Amino acid sequence: MLDVRRLRLLRELKIRGTLAGVAAALAYSPSAVSQQLALLEKEAGVVLLKKVGRRVQLTPQAEILVEHTTHLLERLELAEADLRASTTTVSGTVRVAVFQSAALAVIPRALTFLAEQFPALRVEVTEREPERGLFEVAARDFDLVLAEQYPGHTRAHWPDLDRVNLATDALRLAVPPAENSRVAAGTLEDTAGLPWVMEPVGTASRQWATQLCRSAGFEPDVRFETADLIAHIRLIESGNAVGILPDLVWAGRMPAVQLHDLPGTPHRTLFSAARRSSAQRPGVVVVRRALDRAVSKVAKLTESDPLEPPRPFEPLAPV
Repeated sequence: MLDVRRLRLLRELKIRGTLAGVAAALAYSPSAVSQQLALLEKEAGVVLLKKVGRRVQLTPQAEILVEHTTHLLERLELAEADLRASTTTVSGTVRVAVFQSAALAVIPRALTFLAEQFPALRVEVTEREPERGLFEVAARDFDLVLAEQYPGHTRAHWPDLDRVNLATDALRLAVPPAENSRVAAGTLEDTAGLPWVMEPVGTASRQWATQLCRSAGFEPDVRFETADLIAHIRLIESGNAVGILPDLVWAGRMPAVQLHDLPGTPHRTLFSAARRSSAQRPGVVVVRRALDRAVSKVAKLTESDPLEPPRPFEPLAPV
């Protein structure tokens, strides 16, 4: 009989691409992974791996086993979800991957709701870029990811993940306050030649912002590159850069910089994603409810700020 743990190693190799990647993800040594896969080959009675240069490649027979293993793991998750749903207490651990602005504005409120209503539930939160977070939910490193979608940007499709939209979040040109006006601008075109702060190359926000500047007829002078949006705010507030910030970073607080609408009034979409096989697990369900409540609370705070006009941070109904 085939060993489920070894089958999972084969599936991990399919997902992660290298023995070293499997070993790092599962806290094994590469030699231990190789030994376990060699034993799986003996159990299966067919060749599962072939060397291609320094890497190994799955054979067609291995691909068949990976497909069946995926279905088997899904059935096990569904069984666990049904089992947990049959109890009266929401407990266990839910591992959540989030991007930074959500970690700052949404997650603390969601955790407060959960601590009050479900004290037996343990929630572990780790910051991840959305692309990596989606991959790691599909790979079973996390149970849920809170991610973002930028206008016109497509992400890798993971058929075993669902998607629940939470809110739309306006994206605005951010320039220094009037007292730090040595880097002054009122429109996107005005920022041509000014120093910019952007997120790292390869991120969806960087690609989108760069294309937006190019559509306005200039290449942005990116002098500061960081994924930390608090650093963006500080650089802009101090008069050293301009940038683009989502409304979510303020979470109902008074903006520390001047904000101007961008052409087309662009928005990003916030959404959560979980494996379809575990989406009905009670822990995942209540975490999603808490995220929805937190987003609604942030939107309410934003709209009620008496010192600032209402900002279009809008919660969405699940789809």
